[in-house]
Amino acid sequence: MQKKHILLAVLVTAVWGLNFPITKLGLAGIDPLLLTALRFTLAALPWVFFIKRPQVALRWLAAYGLIFGVAMWALINLGIALGVPPGSASLLIQFSAFFTLGWGVLLFHESLTLPQVLGMLLAAVGLVGVVLDGAGPGTALGFALVLASALAWSLGNVVIKVSKVREIFAFVVWASLFAPVPLFLLTWWLHGAAPFTALPGQLHGVTLFSLAFQVYGATHLCYWGWNLLLREYPVSRVAPLSLLIPVFGIVSSLLMLGQRPSAAGLASMGLILLALFIGSRPGRVLWARPRLG
Repeated sequence: MQKKHILLAVLVTAVWGLNFPITKLGLAGIDPLLLTALRFTLAALPWVFFIKRPQVALRWLAAYGLIFGVAMWALINLGIALGVPPGSASLLIQFSAFFTLGWGVLLFHESLTLPQVLGMLLAAVGLVGVVLDGAGPGTALGFALVLASALAWSLGNVVIKVSKVREIFAFVVWASLFAPVPLFLLTWWLHGAAPFTALPGQLHGVTLFSLAFQVYGATHLCYWGWNLLLREYPVSRVAPLSLLIPVFGIVSSLLMLGQRPSAAGLASMGLILLALFIGSRPGRVLWARPRLG
């Protein structure tokens, strides 16, 4: 991986990690589904009027928008609102790395190396350790929703590869157009008009900052950068980099929200860092799905 792309990966994972506690600040005032709907409305509008639609089929835009907005971030926000600590959420979402590695082998005939397998095993132990360390304040449903969002993210990674999109920023903007309407309808169906009527009084400085960071940092910047990496490199090489997100997420949660991991939690974070290092090293191919024909 080129140095500029390594720096881009670090920047993206840092902003994404910081996004978890900042999202928690926004959720203190706004319904989670409504906050997600507002995020993707602002990610799409007014930009679709100025940015040319990417040269991909409409079905890929719709699929990514629904996966990205409804099946991923709405579930994350619901999980955090149900009590999952932001640092733990930033860890749970990293199970997407394991799902994505599997999709890379099954769908794109990518090889699986010994370091990747060892890295996955160590990361799994580390992730389980941190989740157990922070499980007290959360709920089983909240953790399940965040895990489901990790699967959704891996499917979104597959869409990026299959669609072969080149105009990455335009793809993120136009795909965001498909998320708000289902999210607004879900909000109304579950809670009626109450979240909408309460919204004007909830748009104070903190929630506006949280919303702006989610739109322009975590969506426009991060998904442009992440999807660019997916375009340039195999998904099995890019996916493990997301394991940096919980490191930034836990540190920023400590600084912003006062969430302090225990000694066991810190040890688990160390395992994740070790897993990231090992998984990024070259090594012997253990298994590769043969190409037919």
